[in-house]
Amino acid sequence: MGAGHAHRLYRHGHSPVHRLPPQCKIAAVFCFVLVVVSTPHTAVWAFGLYAVLLATVAAVARVPAGFLLRRLLIEVPFVAFAFLMPFVAEGPRTEVLGLSLSVHGLWGAWNILAKGTLGVAASVLLASTTELRELILGLQRLRLPALLVQIASFMIRYGDVITDEMRRMRIARASRGFEARGPRHWGVLAKSAGALFIRSYERGERVHLAMVSRGYAGSMPVIDDVTASRAQWSYAAALPAAALPVCLMGWFL
Repeated sequence: MGAGHAHRLYRHGHSPVHRLPPQCKIAAVFCFVLVVVSTPHTAVWAFGLYAVLLATVAAVARVPAGFLLRRLLIEVPFVAFAFLMPFVAEGPRTEVLGLSLSVHGLWGAWNILAKGTLGVAASVLLASTTELRELILGLQRLRLPALLVQIASFMIRYGDVITDEMRRMRIARASRGFEARGPRHWGVLAKSAGALFIRSYERGERVHLAMVSRGYAGSMPVIDDVTASRAQWSYAAALPAAALPVCLMGWFL
């Protein structure tokens, strides 16, 4: 995979977090999210400590708070769903600002907001400090199923190609005076989507034939072998290791 597939979430830097091998960061984020999800939702203080841990990682990685907060907007649909839960959930009711809200719904909304926000923030930090190409290499090192890794790799490889094809089609429509203003233009957009699908499918077949002619037999060669030392694994494990005692205290205190 070429090195030019930088994504918008990635923030170039030379921090200790950026230099960690990708498999270490993927494993650390996965374990951290497991710890967060395992924490009882009634331990409100625990989620505040998790947020402090993520803020510390962001500071070490030199990821600005504004950059992180803007990327958290991706969870807005889940936030909207969480705000509806106190109104539609059943069970005991309580009065909040003159509104009758479900107690179980309030706790459920808090559970979604707290755990979802922390999980998304950890994922954004991972994407901000790791290039897409490195993420794929990290998944390979973690021994994920080869087929899934290949699918993800091809998605990254040709996502930009399909996006660029969409841009050229949009420019072609605009150069002919087309501007979508209502339902009567949906037919043109549907035909454009169909043409894009056919072009993408044909391109995929040509790429597959080219790969087979060059010896492809169902597995991609590993060009770069990313290894990690014990010190790097220990450094990456600091985040879930610090979160685990918080989770245990949340259950027993």
